[in-house]
Formats: sequence, C-alpha cells, structure tokens
Amino acid sequence: MLSKKQAKAFFLGGTILFSVIFIGLSVETVTKSMPAQTNADQITQAVSRGKAIWEKNNCMGCHTILGEGAYYAPELTRVYSRKGESYIKTVLMSKTPWAPRGRKMVAYGLSESEANDVVAFFKWINEMDLNGFPPQPDPELTK
Repeated sequence: MLSKKQAKAFFLGGTILFSVIFIGLSVETVTKSMPAQTNADQITQAVSRGKAIWEKNNCMGCHTILGEGAYYAPELTRVYSRKGESYIKTVLMSKTPWAPRGRKMVAYGLSESEANDVVAFFKWINEMDLNGFPPQPDPELTK
C-alpha cells in the first residue's frame, strides 16, 4: 500500500511521463508522418475543386470517406482503385437517378470537367497511406 506522499509522487510522475510521450508523438505526427502519408505536395487545383464539389453536393450525407460521413451509401475512400476512373465519371455524369442494391443515387449530371475534378480528389485520397484503413472485409462474414 502506498502512503499519501508516495501516491502523490506516483500520480505526478506518471502524469508528467505520459504528457511528455503524448507531446512527443503529437509533434512527430504533425512534422513527419502526416505530410508524408497524405501526399500534401500532390494537392492540385483539380483536387481542390473536386473536394469543393464533394462538399457542395453534401456527398457525406450518404457516403463515408476517410471514416467520416454517413453509412447509407458505399464507403468511398478507396473507390478509385475499386471501380476506376471511367465508372466514377459515368456515375457522376449520369442524368438519371439509379438504384444500385436498392439505394437510390442522386443524378447530379456533372459536366466532364467537374467529374474529372472529383475523380482527381478520389485519386488523391486513394494514394494516401492510411495504415490499412479501411480494413478489408472478413471473407467469413461476407458468405
């Protein structure tokens, strides 16, 4: 059993130790890991315009990207590698709504240049190092 003085020293020592570790990891993340993992140097005007289109049309109201958003429609973090550029452009430029798996997708009817910008945004996200996110589905659960 610790005395009051020992308990206080143990608490303060632990608090200081873990505060230093937390600050060190935070600094390392901001200065080294994030820039390298997010490919911030590859953000082009097209990527920025694609993100603006994503936000303007409230795509997060149905879709999830980078773990943020709604769960009504498919997760789109790796949609570029799963579906490819032509599929994405076809969906975005469609003038008629469609219902894959019974869930209705709004027909945005984007122009080709707008669709190219959204594809650039998806491609940039696809190339991020997300440490294995999103995880691959368990084949046993998808049977």
